[in-house]
Parts: sequence; C-alpha cells; structure tokens
Amino acid sequence: MNLETVTGMVLSAMPIGEYDKRLVILTKEFGRISAFAKGARKPNSVLLAPSQPFAFGFFTLYQGRSSYTVNSADIQNYFEELRTDLEKIAYGMYFCEVAAHLTYENVEAAGILKLLYQSLRALNKEKLPKEMVRSIFEIKVLDFNGETPRVFECVKCRKKPTAESRKFYAGFSSKAGGMVCSCCREGVPDILKISETTIYTLQYIISSKVEKLFTFLLKKPYDLELKQVAAQYMEYYTDGNFQSLEMLKDCLQ
Repeated sequence: MNLETVTGMVLSAMPIGEYDKRLVILTKEFGRISAFAKGARKPNSVLLAPSQPFAFGFFTLYQGRSSYTVNSADIQNYFEELRTDLEKIAYGMYFCEVAAHLTYENVEAAGILKLLYQSLRALNKEKLPKEMVRSIFEIKVLDFNGETPRVFECVKCRKKPTAESRKFYAGFSSKAGGMVCSCCREGVPDILKISETTIYTLQYIISSKVEKLFTFLLKKPYDLELKQVAAQYMEYYTDGNFQSLEMLKDCLQ
C-alpha cells in the first residue's frame, strides 16, 4: 500500500453514499487534493471529527490511480471556537473557498495553507475586527497567487515617492496592478484615493511574513480604505462568485 503523510486542512466535505465523505484538503506537499474518507459518517468512526471543515493536522493518505483515500489523521487544531459562532464560521468558510479556488493539485501551496491557518486563528482574536482580517487575507492570498500589487512605486513609470513629494500618488488601481502616481493617472479609470497610512499598511502586508500579519489595528477611515482596496482587487483578479459570501452577507445584516 502506497501511503503518504501530508500536512493539511480540510476545506470542505461532501457526503458520498451512505457512510462516506469526499474531502477537499489543502496540503503543504501536494496543493489542493480530493480524498475519500470511508465510513466517516458513522458515529463511531475515527475519521468523523477529522472529516470536518477547518480540521488541521497530519493526514495519512493512500494514493490510488485516480484519487486519494484517508487512512488516518492526527489533527492538531479543530478550531472549535469558530464552530460556536455563525459569523466566524461564515468568514472561515469564505477563506476556505477562496483558498480552494486559487490552488491546484500538485502545485505547492505552503504559503496559502499557512495564511489560511493564521487567518482562522485571527478570527478568534476579539480585538481584531473580522472585516480587517478578511481584507488582510484577501490581499495576501492574491500576493501568494502571483498577483502582488505594486505598492512601493508607481506601477506605470516605476518612480518612487521622495520625502518632498507628499502628493506623489494619485491612488490605487486594481486594473493597473497597484499604486499610480499623479503623472500617470490619465487613462486609469478605477483610481481609489487612499491615505499614506493605508499605503504603508499595504506595504506591510505584502512584505511581512504570515506570522506577523495580524499584529496591528487600523482606525477609521483607514480600515475602510483597506477594505475598499481589498474588495476591488479581489473582484478584478477572481470571478468573485463565492457561495460563502451569501452566508457571510446574511450574518452581517
């Protein structure tokens, strides 16, 4: 039997037949994979708890010709705190859906897996606004996916602001791919005017390790500016048609 042990998180689970489940797992080693958890719906199954969304740990898999089968699991974190709060569940499911959308089988996904794990942890920090956690996640996940916004210079002319040029930037453009200076703004229709604080925040998110992302707070209106940038960037670089967003919208109403 060809067994592989991987580090991963269950993104979603679907019932199959009478007792089984089909899991989508984001793994460090193999990216996003599908795996069958046989008997996982039985009340006494050892795979019952490990086959729930958000379960993070080590999965031992049997690799068949066309699919994986979960042989056993050693779960390090079930994120039980999320399961008692509908709003946290909605944010968590959205993060998982985005991660599933942006990853592929046999394509390394260690960065996005670590980001997903730390983002779920951040949802349990009462001092951190959940919308800010979402904005940070959206910007960083697109950074890991190769759509890094250019926020240290003008994306058009590649010039950087000087100490004397306080009004150097006209704003942020998702279509252009980052910050646009005042001289290059002509012909860029989606400019968002943002403050220096928000520009610095974007620079911090892009340049920081995942473990350092959720260590600051933003006051108004900077949190709203960051939310605008993240929402516009996500809409431009993904189709934006995530089912979990409907659940999230219902929770926030």
